[in-house]
Amino acid sequence: MTVLNDMYQYDLRILRWCVKSRYHQKFISCVRAVSRTGDGYMQVLLPVLIAIGSQSVNFFLLALFAFAIERPIYFILKNILKRRRPPDIVPNFSCLVQPSDKFSFPSGHTMAAFLLAGLVVSELGLIALPIYFWASAVGASRVILGVHFPSDILAGATLGSVILLGVI
Repeated sequence: MTVLNDMYQYDLRILRWCVKSRYHQKFISCVRAVSRTGDGYMQVLLPVLIAIGSQSVNFFLLALFAFAIERPIYFILKNILKRRRPPDIVPNFSCLVQPSDKFSFPSGHTMAAFLLAGLVVSELGLIALPIYFWASAVGASRVILGVHFPSDILAGATLGSVILLGVI
C-alpha cells in the first residue's frame, strides 16, 4: 500500500500546484481549448485528412481498428477500477470543466491522444513527431482543469502507446 500512498501524495502535490494556475484566466482559456481538442474530433479529422492526402483509406482503416480496440479497454478499465475524480477525494478542490463520466482512471482523452499521435508518426514519420506535444498538452490540460490526477494521465499515455504497439 505504500506505493499507492506515495502515488496519491505525488498526485496531490501536482494538483495543488495546478490550482495556482487558475488565477490566470487567459492561460485557463487556452487550457480549456487544448482539452477540447482531445474530445475525439482530432481522432476522426486527422485520419480522414491523411487518408485524403495519401489517396488511400489504409491509414483511416488502421485508425478505426486501433480506436475500436482502445475505446472498450478504456471503458472496461474505468468501470472496473472506479477511481473517483479529484473533487470527489480532495477537500476544497473543484473541476473547471464538467467531466464526461464519473471515474478518472485512466484518462480517456490522454489515451486516445497518445494513440493518435503514435498512429500519425507511424504513418508520416519523424516530421509528425511534434504531435506528441499536442498529446502531452491534452493530458496536462486534464490535470490543470481538475478532472484527473497526474497518474491517470500517465496511465492513459502508457495504455495508448501500448495499444499502438499492438496494432502497428
